Amino acid sequence: MKIITVSREFGSGGREIGKRLADELGFAYYDKEIVAEIAKRHALDENYVRGALDKSVAQSYPLHFGRTFSYSAGVSNTSVKLFAEQTKIIREFAEARDCVIVGRAADVILSEYKPFNLFVYASMESKVKRCLERAEQGEEISERDTAKMIKRIDSERKKIHGMISDTPWGDRRGYHLCVNTTGLEIKEIVPGILQYVNVWFDSQK
Repeated sequence: MKIITVSREFGSGGREIGKRLADELGFAYYDKEIVAEIAKRHALDENYVRGALDKSVAQSYPLHFGRTFSYSAGVSNTSVKLFAEQTKIIREFAEARDCVIVGRAADVILSEYKPFNLFVYASMESKVKRCLERAEQGEEISERDTAKMIKRIDSERKKIHGMISDTPWGDRRGYHLCVNTTGLEIKEIVPGILQYVNVWFDSQK
């Protein structure tokens, strides 16, 4: 089974890279689908599930769950249960077919499957620009507020990753390839990333 995980700084274009790689390779693509599946199985609102996973769990840091996601004081049972369910679903998706999974600490959760782990990052200026360009009509915010949002989201991702991995989020030691998208068009760099990925998969045979 071939698996690619994409970890990324918010606004760096990691989601687009993941989707383009999946399309080029003919792999399944999982991103928002993970939250949607959790919500479906438990008859919950997707926004509620996303909030519980991204915010409530992160706020518990530096409490360390470890890979068993055991219960502990100060953390809601709901958040822990949803985190455990997310792990289960990610594993199910990975076992079903070749795939690209974006975010959700999939690089750590699927470590035993030996996936190709990609980390995407960019300068703050570039991330702010990308976010503003992709903002929905009526959702525009200032550059300053956008930068604050990016820092907050990346901080939460770092904390969640830190609860289940000894390797810091974004540390090159935890990835097979780190890509800086600053000032670059995503569609123009995907072919190079794809070539690298294919060489890596061939080396694993």
